[in-house]
Amino acid sequence: MNAARRVERQQRRTAWIFLLPLLLTLMAVAIWPLARSIFFSFTDADLDAPSDYGFVGIENFVEVAADPVFWGAVRNTLVFTLVSVGLETLLGLAIALLLHRAFLGRGIVRAAILIPWAMPMVVSARIWEWMLNDQFGLINKLLVALGLVEKGVAWTADPSLILGTVIFIDVWVTTPFMVLLILAGLQLIPEEIYEAADVSGVPQWKRFWSITLPLATPAIGVAILFRTLDALRMFDLSYVLAANNENTMTMSIYARDQLISFQDLGLGAAASTWVFMIIGLIAIVIVGLLRLDRATG
Repeated sequence: MNAARRVERQQRRTAWIFLLPLLLTLMAVAIWPLARSIFFSFTDADLDAPSDYGFVGIENFVEVAADPVFWGAVRNTLVFTLVSVGLETLLGLAIALLLHRAFLGRGIVRAAILIPWAMPMVVSARIWEWMLNDQFGLINKLLVALGLVEKGVAWTADPSLILGTVIFIDVWVTTPFMVLLILAGLQLIPEEIYEAADVSGVPQWKRFWSITLPLATPAIGVAILFRTLDALRMFDLSYVLAANNENTMTMSIYARDQLISFQDLGLGAAASTWVFMIIGLIAIVIVGLLRLDRATG
């Protein structure tokens, strides 16, 4: 027993030795900046003089919570997240089911479908901005040629269209990510189950509902969690297309404006902390609803 305990302690020390660099790196790039941001959220510091501050308690949090622009940004973020992640999940599942089948050139198709996701978001946003231009954009030229519209549509300037345009571009960019994760889950399903279903004469639709969907649920849940957290933090796509337009302003853009545009470090840190708490709460709810802790256990 003593020898076994010594071996166990030695293994535990070895594990901590290997984990120490990772923990120090995490402390440097994540925990320390987060703690610093939370600290400044309780002060009246300005960005040009961060060392000159006084403590104001929760005044910054109250000010952010009382700002209708902030809640408009929260609404935009939630709408963007719900619609884009919902569409990406449905499209990702459908495409993953197609790519899971054996067909000629499947490897090339799998590689090609990742191209939109592999491109930097800023590049994709600029490409679509040019394609959707109301004067010389390719999309408007096609719509006019087909007789669907009389003149070019200002997709990125019309307040009623801009949020839908941002969602469309995000779906185009990030659906391959959902395909990748869901396809990985589909490939883990044993083929013997499908062979047994074939022998039993189970129809295709019932195989999907009774076999494929339940067994792929953990992978789909993880994909939804990752994409939801990513969508809630969305900044670059909306900012490139519409800057700080209130029709597409997200929580991250609001926090950025307080910090950079208004040079208010305390208020910007409080807004960032609000964003952190909202995203953390939503993540906890998703993990609980989808039971990811049990599904992946």
